[in-house]
Order: sequence, then structure tokens, then C-alpha cells
Amino acid sequence: MSINATLIGQMITFALLVWFTMKYIWPPLFDSLEERRKKIAEGLAAAEKGQEEMQLAEKKAKKFLKEAKEQSSEIINLAQKRANELVEESKETAKKEGDRVILAAKAQIEQEIQQAKEGLRQEVATLALMAAEQILGAEIDQAKHQDIISKVSNQLG
Repeated sequence: MSINATLIGQMITFALLVWFTMKYIWPPLFDSLEERRKKIAEGLAAAEKGQEEMQLAEKKAKKFLKEAKEQSSEIINLAQKRANELVEESKETAKKEGDRVILAAKAQIEQEIQQAKEGLRQEVATLALMAAEQILGAEIDQAKHQDIISKVSNQLG
């Protein structure tokens, strides 16, 4: 195999191409590849961090919901307790008011009974006086006395 000028020219051209590629093409290409690798690594790290944050946020949300449910059930229990207390207070108030109304009605009835008794006493006294006047004014006769007493008793009722 003979080495001629063409082969030497091609070797020199190849060497220049390799040198030029190593000097001017490979460094920017490696830099862009390294930069791309860093971006991908940062993206993956950010994605992992995002997933961790999402899991933490999910846990916090569950915890918050649990606390909110506990608070709402506590508030409901307190409201029911207060409603029961109000019902009991209302019952007691109504009972006291009913007792007061009953006492007032009894007092009014007693007063009316006393007034009716007093009125009857006055009527009986008046009728007794009338009967006594008639008995004394009439002649003393047993039949007339009996007749007057029956008239008075009929008037009394």
C-alpha cells in the first residue's frame, strides 16, 4: 500500500476537522448537553419536591377537615345542649306562670264566693226581717206563721 499525497491530504484535512470540532463544536455542544442535564435534574428534583409538598398539603388538608368536623360536631352538641336548656327554662317559666294564673284565678273565685255569700247574707237578713215584720204585724196564728215561713223559704230558693 503506498501512501500518496491524496491520502496525506485527507489525513491532514481529517486532523484539522477533528481539531476544529474539538475546539469549536464540542465545547458548546457539551455545555448545552450539561445545561440540559442540569435542567432535567432540577425539573426532576422540583417534581419530587412538589410531590412531597402535595402529600404534606394533603395531610394538612385532612387534618384541617378532621379538626373542622370535630369543631362542627362540638358546636352542634353545644347548640343542642343550649336548646334543651332553653326548653327546660321555658317549661319552668310556663309552669310558674301557670301556677301564678291558677293562684290568681283561685283568689278571684274566693273573692267572688265571699261577695256572693255576703250578698246572700244581706238578702237572708232582709228576708228574715221582712218575715219577722210580717209575723209580728199579723195576728198570732199558727197557720199564718207557717204560711209566711213557707213563702220566705220559697223566696230563698
